[in-house]
Amino acid sequence: MTTEIKLSFDQENVRSFSKETSEPAWFEELRLKALTDFEQLPMPRPDKTKIDKWNFTQFTQHTVKSAPYSSLSELPEEVKSLVDLDADNKNLYIQRNQTPAFLSLSEEIKSKGVIFTDIFTAAKEHGDLLKKYYMTQAINVDEHRLTALNAALVNGGVFLYIPKNVEISEPIHSIYVHDDEKANLFNHVIVVAEDNSQVTYVENYISTMEVSSTVANILTEVIVNANAKVKYGAVDTLAKGITTYVNRRGVVGRDARIEWALGLMNEGNTISENTTNLIGDGSYGDTKTVVVGRGEQTQNFTTKVVHFGRNSEGYILKHGVMKDSATSIFNGIGKIEHGASKANAEQESRVLMLSEKARGDANPILLIDEDDVTAGHAASVGRVDPIQLYYLMSRGIRKEEAERLVIHGFLAPVVNQLPIEGVKKQLTEVIERKVR
Repeated sequence: MTTEIKLSFDQENVRSFSKETSEPAWFEELRLKALTDFEQLPMPRPDKTKIDKWNFTQFTQHTVKSAPYSSLSELPEEVKSLVDLDADNKNLYIQRNQTPAFLSLSEEIKSKGVIFTDIFTAAKEHGDLLKKYYMTQAINVDEHRLTALNAALVNGGVFLYIPKNVEISEPIHSIYVHDDEKANLFNHVIVVAEDNSQVTYVENYISTMEVSSTVANILTEVIVNANAKVKYGAVDTLAKGITTYVNRRGVVGRDARIEWALGLMNEGNTISENTTNLIGDGSYGDTKTVVVGRGEQTQNFTTKVVHFGRNSEGYILKHGVMKDSATSIFNGIGKIEHGASKANAEQESRVLMLSEKARGDANPILLIDEDDVTAGHAASVGRVDPIQLYYLMSRGIRKEEAERLVIHGFLAPVVNQLPIEGVKKQLTEVIERKVR
């Protein structure tokens, strides 16, 4: 039975917003079709997590007008820590609520044909290119109600395009600042790496204020074509009152490679999906995720790697820390399709429990439809290793400090993968604050 959910936005609202942002006809048509699909589609059904009472659809404000930043000195202090104010910050985009608030891209990178801009500018100035990739290869509009809702109401995000044979050595960085309690986020991020290209992209979602009830619906599509390489880092730190659905998905071509480093640190209830489709022969996917849950929040994290290509390799590493009365589900899925011979699917999920009432479930799943493959998994849920604590305490370190060191060491495999020092420092500080 489908639950009846009515939006406070109709087709006229969508048309009006589309006209306001000067979108091409195809973008507006996609919005309107998605809004129609929304009424008919079911909600997603995350394993072992009931979301029927979560608020993903009830809100009254689609956009808020926020002032752009004339310089980085105007940034809130917690955002300044993510950027090096002494550097030129040439490859940086900042979105304030739904407003493109700051953009800088080096002339050198521009001269190579790289496109890095907000999603609405991309639709206006690079419409044919965006249309080729927008919800056509990685995420479909009609997968469920929340993908359709994002397509209908998208109000932010970026388009990053790396042309064929272009290698970018310095990271491209996006920061999404949430500082208005009425702002609901419907972000759509698209990263495209053409044949033989290379790029590192890092993003931050950061709340600078507490909110009572706000929605975040975030979709990311990463297209990695033949022999290309993408490193994708993200740190999410949205506030307690924000109900979040985030879906990050990659499609990897022949001999191509994607590496995910995700710090999922939201304070509110969260559904997170991360899927890598290894389409090409010799494709490679590596996903590293860290999570810290606290308070009474409920979270569901599903990481999935699907092997279609022969000789493909997929790795999942998830480390989580649960405290207070937090509840989290960790699903790791390695799927080897028929024909993906010589594929290798490996995964590991580890959860540390810091209190009696916290709950963390680690569920490793292997689905194999081919004989000539390699696959394996490991999972554990438990408390901080008493032997490690004893070792540290025997050297004069008090128990609380010893436990803190063990936790940081436990999460280090992902933290150390983030390529921007400010972002790495932020994630370390968030972990410190949440487990203190």
